[in-house]
Order: sequence, then structure tokens, then C-alpha cells
Amino acid sequence: MAFPDHFLDDLKARVQLVDVVGQHVKLTRRGREWLGLCPFHNEKTPSFTVNEDKGFYHCFGCQAHGSVFDFVMQREGLSFPEAVEKLAAEAGMQVPARSPEAAAQDKARANLYDAMSFAAEWFQGRLDTGSGRAARDYLEARGLTDTTIKEFGLGHAPKGRSALKEALLARNFSERQLIDAGLVISPEDGGETFDRFRNRIMFPITDTRGRVVAFGGRALDDAPAKYLNSPETPLFHKGRLLYNLARARPIVRDEGTVVVAEGYMDVIALHQAGFAHAVAPLGTAVTEEQLGLLWRLAPEPVLCFDGDAAGWNAAARAAERALPHLRSGHSLRFALLPTGEDPDSLVRSKGPAAFRQLLVDATPLSDLLWQITMQDRDLDTPERRAGFAKDIRGVVERIGDAQVKAFYERHYRTRLDDMFSAGRRNSENRASRASRPSRGGQRTRRLSPHHALGLGVVGTTERRERVLIATIVGHPGLLELFLEEFLDIELSNLALDRLRNEIIEIARGSPGLDSATLKQHLCDKGFAATLDDIADTRIAPLAPFVRPEVPLEAAREGWENTLSVHRLAVTLPAEKSACIEEFDFTDEGFNRLKAFLGEAERSNKAETAAAGPTGTRTS
Repeated sequence: MAFPDHFLDDLKARVQLVDVVGQHVKLTRRGREWLGLCPFHNEKTPSFTVNEDKGFYHCFGCQAHGSVFDFVMQREGLSFPEAVEKLAAEAGMQVPARSPEAAAQDKARANLYDAMSFAAEWFQGRLDTGSGRAARDYLEARGLTDTTIKEFGLGHAPKGRSALKEALLARNFSERQLIDAGLVISPEDGGETFDRFRNRIMFPITDTRGRVVAFGGRALDDAPAKYLNSPETPLFHKGRLLYNLARARPIVRDEGTVVVAEGYMDVIALHQAGFAHAVAPLGTAVTEEQLGLLWRLAPEPVLCFDGDAAGWNAAARAAERALPHLRSGHSLRFALLPTGEDPDSLVRSKGPAAFRQLLVDATPLSDLLWQITMQDRDLDTPERRAGFAKDIRGVVERIGDAQVKAFYERHYRTRLDDMFSAGRRNSENRASRASRPSRGGQRTRRLSPHHALGLGVVGTTERRERVLIATIVGHPGLLELFLEEFLDIELSNLALDRLRNEIIEIARGSPGLDSATLKQHLCDKGFAATLDDIADTRIAPLAPFVRPEVPLEAAREGWENTLSVHRLAVTLPAEKSACIEEFDFTDEGFNRLKAFLGEAERSNKAETAAAGPTGTRTS
């Protein structure tokens, strides 16, 4: 039984090879591939790899090799049609019935591909004629080079009502084929057909295999629709494709992420500026199927939106649409551009570095959802705060994956506690006291020389957070002893919080990791910059026990001491917690600090006892 190519392509796009293999093999991430024990022969050392990007598995021991269909056939003893039907049922797809009519449809589709290919070449040729001068002037004014114009196959549809139709009919394509391909329009009143695209700059749209399946056209006059896309056709389903996907795919593998812009020109300008891993939806909001395509490419796509109200609303829709489909290791980040800018204008006016920094600073999905829920709300009464808490819990309830939902619940619960607890108000009071002029005779404290080593001058809270995370990265075995404690650390640095969550996720899936393997996993997940920020070579001068070569027992003692200080510091008044900056992370420093904290705690108790019920002194 033969299946249509388009059906098999669609099925492979919906079914992840890693998920199918993972039902039978325990896989561990290794760079861009997954590694496990081969299910087809007995082995003690893993030699079986899965490459999701390339869509195949391979065993270096027994040489087993193939696609997702081959795996199901070989593992479960099924024929090819049976394997296809099994995977289609799991993906919720209807297997097309094979018949003489179906074979005829396949041949018709092949003819449509030919028509679209010819149309693309024809549009490109018109760009270099006199009628295409305005189109070329526009593209050059937007800063596109000849190389970029040719690489993306940009072209021009002339003003005439039937220029393309006549060219295609001359190549023996039928009028019915041109209608089915969406290239010409058949009026409802039965009148003569005419070209769909007229006096427009033409953008070919390709499928995942690089075949032209549709066009987008930008008007060069005051047409009612500035942008016009091909209609849905046997070749083109706009909610299932992404503009520039076939070209961007290999670059995405190298970059480790994919950038989603809003339009064709944004993608092309970003490509020319060095961001060749950019794609775009096709005139609609990002769909669930497009999210699936993006997550097949990278674990955390970055969605770029204009910084106006429309861009904010588009980001909100994409975030909410993603919630039911989140799963471990897969999320989104959002880059909202400055008001009045789009990716194209930003790279032209401020250069690629400005856009790259925007990607680095992209907002995580969890933060965006918090901001959306918080937007335009007053939280000055208990009732309004309760309403906000209820709404943010409602956001979490829309998450489909149980484990991801649990982490979101913990994350938002901590943020709510920080926002509404008495401790938050006390912190604000301390900040107010700290801003008052110091009384005469008080010594202005200076930072210890240790603070200039490796980390630079940073707040003590963040310094402790970095040491705590760096120690775990250097000694993953500590998680077997302190997993709950590691989970419960309140981190003020959002980048470290995300790193902590990823460490836990990796450790749970791959127990017994060493430091080098954990770092490789984290780099593959896009945390290279954060790891560099807490690299042991930078922090070790301050806290020597973070180094991987330090014995685990010494690292354990240093980590426990640091955690104790971190917990105690938040209970001290601002003027006393600031004194912690005088201490380092050596054994001597910890001993002196413990003595100081003991004295501070006794002092606090004495002050409390000396105060009356209303907080005034009794003497």
C-alpha cells in the first residue's frame, strides 16, 4: 500500500522520533543527539543514537539505522503500512484511503508543484524588467542586497490581469490547475479567470522540503490588502508551515534556538544581518501546529513582537496558546522590541548587536504570563490581591503537563509570597531606613577585597546565589543529598532560577551525572552564558569548594554553610545583614560569620523583648 508523500511528511512533522524511541529506550541527551542502549542487540555501553533534527536513529554496534517508520517496523515487527497506521493513530491523523482516485490526486499534486515552481521563476524574471523597477527600488530602499533578493527568490507580479495565467497556459498547464494552485481566481459570476497577484512584490513560500507551495505578495499601490497570501490549496495549509523554515533549519541546529518574527521582510532583513535562524508565521497568529514545528527545532524559541499594543497582544495570544502544550524542557521566550521598531528597522538603525542583545534579554514565558496577568491592575487591597492570586492560578491550570504545572505552581507561589508577605513589607522598611543619613560616629563599611575576585562587586544575596548554584554544577552528586533544599532556595536572579530548574530536570532524567556532562547538557539547552557567569574559575577565588576537583565532602560543607548564611541573612535588619559583606567563604570566614550571626540573633531578641506590645520601648 502506497501513501501520499504529503501525508508521510505531515505525519513525520507531528511525531517526534525521540518520543517514539523513548517508549522503548532510556535516552540521555548528548549534544544535539540522544544516546541509549540499543534495543536491537545486547550491549552494556550505549552506542544507539537518535538525531531528531535529521530524523533518523543509528546504532554503531549493530548498524541498525532508519526513520521513525523503520524503528516501529523493526522494534514491533510490523509492515510499513502497519507502522504508518499505528503512528497515524497515535498522532490523531486519518490515514488516506488508497484508490485509483488517490493515485490520480498524487499526480495532480505533482503537477501543481511544477506550476508553482514555474510561477516562482517567472515572478523572479519580472523583477529585472522595466515593469519591476518599482519593486526593485522598494527592496533596495529596504536595504536588501542582490544576493539576498536572489537567495529568497523575490519577484514581481505585474499589473496586468492575466500575464501570469497566459505564461502558464503557454507551458501547457490547464486553467483548472492554476485555480487549484491558487495562482488565478475564478469569479463567482462565471466570468473570465484572472491573476490573483497583481502589482505586488512576491515572496515564495516553501514547505519543509524547500518546494514552493504558495506566495505572499506586498502591494506596490494603495490596494485594500497590503499583504496578500495564497489561499488554502492541496499544497498549502498556512497554519502548518513557517516562512523560511527549510532554509533556517540547519542554522537553527548550530545556534541552538530559533527566532520567530512577524513578517517576511523581518525574516529576510534578519537573515541578511546574520540571524539566518529566523522564521515567521504566514499571516496568522502562531498556531499549535507551528508551535510543534518550532519545538522540534529548538527547546526555547524566541518570539519577537513589535513593542506596541498590537505586538503585546500578539505575544499574549501566543503565550496562552502554548500553555496546554508545554512539556519538560520546552518553553518560549519573548523579545518585545522598543516602541516604533520592528526587527528590520532595528538592525538597520542600530545594528545587529542591538538585536542580538534583545534576544539575550528575552523574557521567559513564566515572566510574560505574570506580566500579562498583572497588567493594569491595582493590588492595594486584600480583595484585589486575592483576585490576582486567583487569576495567576488559573493560568497555571491551563498547563497540560503535570510536572511543568507543578514547577509553575511552586514558582508563582514564591512570587506571590514575595509580593504580599510581611517580609516584603519589612524589606521595604529596611530599604527606607538604609536610605536615611547615617548618624555621626558610625563607620561606613567597605567591601572586602574578596569581592573583587572573580565576581566583581555584586550584592551579597546574588553572590551567595551564584556560589550555591556553582557548587551544584561542580558537584551534581550533592543533589542526592539536598534536592529539596535546592528546590526551596529563593533566588532573586531569574537567570539563576531558570538554570536551577533545568539542573533539576536534567538530574532527574540522568542520575549519576558528573560535572562535565551536566555542563554539556546545560550548554545544549542554551545556558552557556549563565554558566559562564558562574564559572568555577571566576567564583573559586571567593569560594574554593565550587571546583569539581574538590572532594565531595568539602563541597558539601561549603554548600551547607553558604545555605545557612543565605537563610539567616533575610531575617536580619538591613543594617546588620549588610555586615555579611565583611566575610568570605573560607572556613575561617564562616566561623567568624556564625559568631556574628549568633550575636545578631541575640541582639534582635533583646530588642524585641525590650519593646512593648505596640513596638515602643518599655524603658
